[in-house]
Amino acid sequence: MEYRQVGDSPLKLPAITFGAWSIGPRMMGGCDPDTAILALKTAFDLGSTAVDTAAQYGLGFSEEVVAKAIQDMPRDQIKLLTKCGMVWEGNQGVPYLQNEEIEGKCYNFFKYAGKESIIRECENSLKRLKTDYIDHYSLHWPDSTTPLEETMEAFGLLKEQGKILNAGVCNHTYEEMQAKADTGIISVISNKIRYSMLNREIEKTFIPYALKENKGILAYCILQRGILSGEKVRKWLWRIGENPREAALYEPENEERIKHFFDTIKPIAHDRKATLSQLSIKWAIDQPGITVALLGAITPEQVKHDMGALDMQIPDSDWQIINDGLIRLEEEMNWGVEVNWSPSDHEYYFG
Repeated sequence: MEYRQVGDSPLKLPAITFGAWSIGPRMMGGCDPDTAILALKTAFDLGSTAVDTAAQYGLGFSEEVVAKAIQDMPRDQIKLLTKCGMVWEGNQGVPYLQNEEIEGKCYNFFKYAGKESIIRECENSLKRLKTDYIDHYSLHWPDSTTPLEETMEAFGLLKEQGKILNAGVCNHTYEEMQAKADTGIISVISNKIRYSMLNREIEKTFIPYALKENKGILAYCILQRGILSGEKVRKWLWRIGENPREAALYEPENEERIKHFFDTIKPIAHDRKATLSQLSIKWAIDQPGITVALLGAITPEQVKHDMGALDMQIPDSDWQIINDGLIRLEEEMNWGVEVNWSPSDHEYYFG
């Protein structure tokens, strides 16, 4: 397993890091905890000894499952990444998800990064993870209602106390990340952000900044919510409306264009006895500026499949075919299409 340094910090993470977003009663339709633990242990056995989770994932359930998976491992042989700043108690901060039903109960989520709230969240995460420290602690989303200095003071204090070793952010623009770094309170080493063959916006903005300032990029949504598997996927109605570019992928005219692109690149995968998913993963982790790919899995088989992407050897000529195809696709796509959000959960696309 290849390990990569995160920015200018001493932290090193596997090129494919286990993303525990899917472990929880509301995520990806839920999963069996015991099977998820087996998936985590499979990743560890294959050399990927880092896990990215968050307090929000399953309302802490994901962190608890991770704790069970690592309970027999020496603590210094695992890297734990978790997040704060997405709260479901109280009403401070920026509204995010409202009346979200989880196991029969409705919750309101807020992006909130107040100092006392972050410290309290960290203490709760430490308890759920059954650990004394967190290797990498990130702010889940920007919070425009809290002064930057207050937020970063919380991170600085937690590091002074030895409860976190590194600090990062998620879903930030480069301006938002730099503003936090400019406080000078604590080094902000990475940004967890969406990136895939079908979502390359950060190549114009964040990646140039990250390369210049030596910041890590922990890329997620690598398979674009399953679209890049080339198989049938359910249309994501949850929150997708806030991202028109992502929503446009599901419109029929664009779906046909994406399928045509798949027809162009599938032979490259087939020649290597690989899947379209594996080719998409390999493409992402080989792009300039991308530190690691965060990939979720809830079964050992999924983990083995995803890790198999690392073994692929792709010649420059085939990368050229893929990248030329992506350029054509970008030009052909209708990103301004008006989106209709009325279909049922049973509508499927890309299959």
